[in-house]
Amino acid sequence: MDCWEGRVLNIIEIIKCKRDQKELSTEQIDFFIKEYSNGNISDYQASSLLMAIYLNGMSEREIYDLTIAMARSGEIVDLSDIPGIKVDKHSTGGIGDKVTMVLMPLVAACGVPVAKMSGRGLGYTQGTIDKLEAIPGFRTNIDMDEFKRNVRRIGISIIGQSDRIALADKKIYALRDVTGTVESIPLIASSIMSKKIAAGSDKILLEVTCGSGAFMENEIRARVLAQTMVGIGKRAGKETIAAITNMNQPLGKYVGNALETMEAIETLKGNGERDVVTVCSILGAHMLRLAGVDDSVVNNIKRIQGKIDSGEGLEKFREFVSRQWGDSRVIDNPESLMTAKFKIPVNALDNGFVSSMEAKNIGQAVVNIGGGRQKKDDAIDYAVGIELAKKIGDEVKAGEPLMYIHTNKETDGLMQVEMLRKSVQISNEPVEKIKEILDIIE
Repeated sequence: MDCWEGRVLNIIEIIKCKRDQKELSTEQIDFFIKEYSNGNISDYQASSLLMAIYLNGMSEREIYDLTIAMARSGEIVDLSDIPGIKVDKHSTGGIGDKVTMVLMPLVAACGVPVAKMSGRGLGYTQGTIDKLEAIPGFRTNIDMDEFKRNVRRIGISIIGQSDRIALADKKIYALRDVTGTVESIPLIASSIMSKKIAAGSDKILLEVTCGSGAFMENEIRARVLAQTMVGIGKRAGKETIAAITNMNQPLGKYVGNALETMEAIETLKGNGERDVVTVCSILGAHMLRLAGVDDSVVNNIKRIQGKIDSGEGLEKFREFVSRQWGDSRVIDNPESLMTAKFKIPVNALDNGFVSSMEAKNIGQAVVNIGGGRQKKDDAIDYAVGIELAKKIGDEVKAGEPLMYIHTNKETDGLMQVEMLRKSVQISNEPVEKIKEILDIIE
């Protein structure tokens, strides 16, 4: 039941309500978001409420109200002047996740407008914006008018997350990060969906990663998060689909900004790794379904793969890069992207079959050699990264490389070798390849 209906709104009473496992009213949630955003509620009071939410959870209605209140705390982007059904895509993050760079041009080539805001990397996951900025001259800080103009003219634009969207979320997320409440599913779901709702698209595709290289290591929790976010989208009038994807190993062959951009280009040329193509084809098929292109996932997969075969996806990427001031010559010569000075092998010590990987350690190694950030204002080296020579299920012989470290500082690279070798487990018995898509939640 709702707590203290009819009483004067007061943060202390709101904290007590949630402490006592009662539901907060819509008015109480709106009051908290507004007053905390305005600086009228202290961090220690907000921390108490967040911890009560972490411990006692929230109902579906409370999570929806929290999401909408955070979305309304900042600018709501209006994309209504762009023709067609706009479908947004969001990933909860992973290692080697270059899906956006491959998927968005393919969807746009199918006639579905793509207007996407993406983030930078922090910690062991790299961000799409950093990967795109590995292309010389590429700009992601274009204004909203240019962003929408590009979508109208060529069907695609990707920019950095606006500082004016979901202002309350930024403040709350920073507090969660230092108060042990990051893992709360109601708070994760409302954080993600407040930004997606504020970003203005008509429908939403979510990629919820799970496994050793994902924020959600447990598939059960990933499924709960996916179901929660799909429910929020439906309540908000935005049809939402979530795909649960496997991040128990890095996606594709490369981890690192310029290396992943190069791999994305090669994928659009038809030279992609099987797992990258599979994930992009299935996610793309559901985006086309959301946009009303065809209700058949099978037909839509064929459409997506057809845009690779015909080269139309690659040409759309070329248009996209040129419109955002990037040097499109890298598309014909992706090896011209920055390359590191040293390539250090990480060799297997035993014969057998790769049975598992600690993908998070691989992402962390990229951070350790300069390819990621520990703090938001850290500079990054776009050229460094990891190249995988073996994946789960592959046979390996002692002395063969499991992976290569691409680094500009040889000493830093050598310091990662032992950790990376221990991140790969080898079995005497054959091991099956992992399944990329674990489930689709609608």
